[in-house]
Amino acid sequence: MSTLNVPGIAYGGDYNPEQWPEEVWAEDVRLMREAGVTMVSVGIFSWALLEPSEGVYDFSLLDRILDLLHENGIAADLATPTAAPPAWFFRAHPEALPVDRDGRQLSYGSRQTFCPSSPAYREAALRIAGELAARYAEHPAVVMWHVHNEYGCHNAECYCDTSAEAFRGWLRARYENLDALNDAWGTTFWSQRYYDWDEIIPPRATGAVPNPAHQLDWRRFCSEELLSLYKAEREVLREAAPGTPATTNFMVMYAFDALDYWRWAPELDIVSNDHYLRSTDPESEIDIALSGDLVRSLAGGRPWLLMEHSTGAVNWQPVNRAKTAGELRRNALAHVAHGADGIAYFQWRAAKAGAEQWHSAMLPHAGTDSQIWRDVVALGADLKALAEVRGSTGTASVAVVWDWNARWALELPSQPSEQVRYLDLVRSWYEPLWRSGVAVDFVRPDADLSSYRLVLAPNLYLVDDEGAANLTRFAEGGGTLAVGFHSGAVDENCHVRLGGYPGAFRDVLGVRTDELFPLLPGESVSLSGGGTASLWSERVHLAGAETITSYTEGPLTGIPAVTRHGCGTGTAWYLATLPDPSTLAALLDRIRAEAGVAPVRVTPEGVEAVLRRGPEADYLFLINHGDGGAEVDVAPDATELLAGERVHGGRVTVAAGDVMVVREPRSATP
Repeated sequence: MSTLNVPGIAYGGDYNPEQWPEEVWAEDVRLMREAGVTMVSVGIFSWALLEPSEGVYDFSLLDRILDLLHENGIAADLATPTAAPPAWFFRAHPEALPVDRDGRQLSYGSRQTFCPSSPAYREAALRIAGELAARYAEHPAVVMWHVHNEYGCHNAECYCDTSAEAFRGWLRARYENLDALNDAWGTTFWSQRYYDWDEIIPPRATGAVPNPAHQLDWRRFCSEELLSLYKAEREVLREAAPGTPATTNFMVMYAFDALDYWRWAPELDIVSNDHYLRSTDPESEIDIALSGDLVRSLAGGRPWLLMEHSTGAVNWQPVNRAKTAGELRRNALAHVAHGADGIAYFQWRAAKAGAEQWHSAMLPHAGTDSQIWRDVVALGADLKALAEVRGSTGTASVAVVWDWNARWALELPSQPSEQVRYLDLVRSWYEPLWRSGVAVDFVRPDADLSSYRLVLAPNLYLVDDEGAANLTRFAEGGGTLAVGFHSGAVDENCHVRLGGYPGAFRDVLGVRTDELFPLLPGESVSLSGGGTASLWSERVHLAGAETITSYTEGPLTGIPAVTRHGCGTGTAWYLATLPDPSTLAALLDRIRAEAGVAPVRVTPEGVEAVLRRGPEADYLFLINHGDGGAEVDVAPDATELLAGERVHGGRVTVAAGDVMVVREPRSATP
């Protein structure tokens, strides 16, 4: 991993000067300096201007922009414009247009309307990337390459014949022969056996449910196909400028699940992410925290960059709501709390035309006489005050297992319940930890777990033998493992693990389930000790474990719902249902207390506490999401960085909706 050559916490956004007359540019950079902007992303959607016809280039506009930015002390994150090929490309190569699952070829006239497997697209993309690299490798404004933009956002899957051929090539490399593929896919079912590679096609629309293993491999292929495009562009840039880091913006957001970012992250010099709030989420601050912890984990625990978020409303939800007073500041500083060393927005100046004209920006349609602009300027001052936080890391002793393959497999059709959604389960377990101020990392099933006391797997429907053995060793070696329902059920090929559920985890959990009883929407059952459970239940038999909670009504009355099993020198818990939020929170509090996990800081309800650890000091972020002021104990010799004031009496008061960042000596935090 590389570091960004921008001092302190980088601040800025997407800058699209080509959308404005040149006389506006001077005002742009003047206002950027006023706001404290230190870096902007440029050129993201400029292919049609940079290459107006095939092989004919015009870099004059970009030359002037980069020079202007450098003259004003603003760094450039220079993008390859390959997310939006120009119209002339598709007129010359209509076969490069994507085809959807139903066989319809889509048209150009938007962004990301290309087939990821198209040879013509790859050739054109690498050509423009090479021209950019050759021209700007030594430009003093360029501190980072921004490869493409949001890979897979609109074209994660293409079902055309070119993609089909590429899919077959990927499968040949994975399985080597058809016997191995047929075995992995279980093709004796429904007469699906393949006798020739050319018989295999993408999982296009069909009359009944497609083969789950076929669909899972397709998802893997699509992620890898886009990754190959990123790596190809990155290598072109790296050859010209080996010292300039490259990134591409992930989308670790609620709905996006197209790419296996565990596979992608090691290929990025600096991990970056785009994150937008959902208007329908009443507590979007939890999503910010979860996303930030996941991105930090993808970065190997190192800081990352927030490449896009919004100052106010977006434009792509059914109802696009503005942010409330103080929310812009809280959102941005929460991302910093969870590991971001850069804060950027889409975009600098709000567009007056085009598909995103109603998307908020740092400089809104109303101009500088607006609340957004005042908030943007104030945030710039805040980030400048936090410069020393740069480079500090997290402090988690709890890991949550996250796996894109498991997510893809769980949400395929024909599951016991279509109501079971991967991210919903993860968030339901994450939320009580967040409320308690417990620091969390996310890990792969096969990750090194030696630094953690507690590992949680809210759902790991699919797990290979290596991942299952790794989690088992963790518990047997003295750790505390908690596993959620419908985990360990299938192997990496979506084959059911026979002998009873939860499959791969039966022995370590000390239980065996012979039948599943998913609950209907709105249905709940009572639990012993109080509380209710919903979504799922199953007939659990003890095989060494003890019952912690059981059902007190319904067909499973008296059957264990939550169990605890001593294994080796550690402990393994099984949650065979989804307890209501307060019951789940109490249960997780008990589990983490037994594991010896303490919160970052005990705070009043509504106050988020996050710790970043530097080489000489700790940085305690206190974010008050509540309606009233709250007092929090801190080290007696601490300093509040945003106000630049010493703390007196070992206690601070965080006003409603406010944020404090307290520098404490390293020794003050265990």
